[in-house]
Amino acid sequence: MSIYRFEALKEAVSRKPVENNYHERISKYFGSDVFGKEAMQEYLTKDAFKSLELIINIGGKIDHKLAEQVASSMKAWALNKGATHYTHWFQPLTGATAEKHDVFFNPAEENLKIEQFEGSQLMQQEPDASSFPSGGIRNTFEARGYTAWDPSSPAFLIDGTLCIPTIFISYTGEALDYKVPLFRASDVLNKSAVSVCRFFDKNITKVFATLGWEQEYFLIDEALYFARPDLVLTGRTLLGHIPAKSQQLEDHYFGAIPDRVSAFMKEFEVAAWKLGIPVKTRHNEVAPNQFELAPVYEEINIAIDHNQLIMVIMEKIARRHNFRVLFHEKPFDGINGSGKHNNWSLATDNGINLLSPGKTPKSNFLFLTFFINIIKAVHDHADLLRASIASAGNDHRLGANEAPPAIISVFIGRELSQVITDLKNNVKNSKRDNTLNSRLKLNISKLPKILLDNTDRNRTSPFAFTGNKFEFRAVGSSANCASPMIVLNSIVANQLADFKNEVDALIKNGAVKEEAIFKILRNYIISSEKILFDGNGYSEDWVIEAEKRGLSNIKTTPQSLNSWISNKSQKLFTSQKIFNEREIHARYDLMLENYTKVIQIESRVTGDLSTNHVIPTAIRYQNTLIENVKGLKEILPEKEYQRLAEPILKNITCISEMISRIINNVRKMTSERKKANSQTDIYDQALAYCEKVKPYLTTIRNDVDNLEIMIDDELWPLPKYREMLFVK
Repeated sequence: MSIYRFEALKEAVSRKPVENNYHERISKYFGSDVFGKEAMQEYLTKDAFKSLELIINIGGKIDHKLAEQVASSMKAWALNKGATHYTHWFQPLTGATAEKHDVFFNPAEENLKIEQFEGSQLMQQEPDASSFPSGGIRNTFEARGYTAWDPSSPAFLIDGTLCIPTIFISYTGEALDYKVPLFRASDVLNKSAVSVCRFFDKNITKVFATLGWEQEYFLIDEALYFARPDLVLTGRTLLGHIPAKSQQLEDHYFGAIPDRVSAFMKEFEVAAWKLGIPVKTRHNEVAPNQFELAPVYEEINIAIDHNQLIMVIMEKIARRHNFRVLFHEKPFDGINGSGKHNNWSLATDNGINLLSPGKTPKSNFLFLTFFINIIKAVHDHADLLRASIASAGNDHRLGANEAPPAIISVFIGRELSQVITDLKNNVKNSKRDNTLNSRLKLNISKLPKILLDNTDRNRTSPFAFTGNKFEFRAVGSSANCASPMIVLNSIVANQLADFKNEVDALIKNGAVKEEAIFKILRNYIISSEKILFDGNGYSEDWVIEAEKRGLSNIKTTPQSLNSWISNKSQKLFTSQKIFNEREIHARYDLMLENYTKVIQIESRVTGDLSTNHVIPTAIRYQNTLIENVKGLKEILPEKEYQRLAEPILKNITCISEMISRIINNVRKMTSERKKANSQTDIYDQALAYCEKVKPYLTTIRNDVDNLEIMIDDELWPLPKYREMLFVK
């Protein structure tokens, strides 16, 4: 073991858990660092609170007077809790969160020292927008961009700073963040869904999407993290031989949580609860050093804010426990990657979950209407949904080690499959599985009673129905949930609007409403059934079957992103005013640019590690073997020398060949990178990095990983998987 690795390991194993004493009931402090309903009621006047609450619930504009009242109350609350600064907290297209802090204190005049925060500062600010990615919407020399308060997501305190969730738009009004298009998609979804709901219930006036995310992540000792330049610079290991034992025994899954990890989890959970984030679940995942947390479901905008916030909190608190959190989708080759399962559903203002089967024929008819329309939406826009989760990191994960494949399909389970089949075949009365002690009745006025737990789970499905929600499992762990949720809300809103128009047309021509709905749903099932798959998504048989069905299997990000700018997708977005054409192409350019930069960085790091770390180590060890062979020749008879030196000579030759291949492949990779950099078209450049540069990462890695298991462990310069993958 090299001295550097030894010191890193010694430092890692000497780490002691950070002590914590969190014994209070959660209910006593939940949301205590949030300017939520309780704080607003305490600090705002009764009339101001009612006005603000109404705007939050149903929308509307905030006038200057109300803004001043809220700002004054928010400042008083924050100062009483020890805040010194405030910031507009937003989500630019970097994928991370952003904030610029300003102090409350304002020495306005001589001998006048006050803490100041006015309504105008709450409502809007002007951060420098020039360095944020915009996809060409803003020129570098044009810096103006605006953040504007989002009152639907409560302000919160972190480290003495009042954080105000905001949207981020350009000087010309285009969206430069994730929130703006999410709001647009949510508004369109609300209108389309309410119009469909009123076929069944005239009292429904609002429909909103809910989201429960499941965040997977890896932990690694900070000392070992800094001993791996690839982890520091790219978030994943570009080199490293899989250890003899990793996850094959599944003994880590749901196992006892190590003490150090438990201490880390407890601290970030308490921080989350204080911020009103309803973290509910924690457990070990399948891979060693892999874990998961999940909250209770929330309205989609707040859920996404909370996911972005929890990732920041986890990274901060991990450092206090001498860990680093890895959110990369595939930080370790050959073992499970990390996803962020998005559990999505639709709820109404009177408390109905539209994806929860009911106890009456009417409620089941409502459920099946939304259920089938969502399947149709996914079928018609599968490639766009695939593009919404495309990234360089997720390309490594999809289809590998228990992640769902890149083929978009929908799992609905045996029971609902039978319901769908009977609807398609226009079956009026058919007996179901006797073990369920139930009978399917499909005459229009008496739709089936569907059990709540009507499906098993399918871990191989990218889009699975799991009882009262759809679980989009293909989302990557580092992603902002807003990207796939914008697309999902958009395609469902569009589909529901089409459905409403088709039903209205049939009714206008004399059809009975229930018969019209039934007829259209039946047509949707027939046209969309190829997207339904309940089998093993990991199998090669499914790849073959999916191709026969005409389903796409788009494995790389550049190819996947073509669907983002297709005529079909542009019409979808522009017709609903979710994106304009400029915003669509800007995001397309940004996603391609990000992909190119990620592969470029990985290529350069791979070349550096191979040339400056691995090859010198291999040569040093090879020289040791050469000296050994020379020594054998001096002391042994020729016959004995030939017999004993032969395997060593083979190793020397093998090492020489691998060194030679690595050197040549690094040179070839560098050459391909230069050619790719010369491409003027952003798509051609991304494709060149994908098809010409990226394959060398695997080729070079294969030789390096083989050298790792041949070379003296004492000499190897990088911490190995067996050292990194088990918490010390």
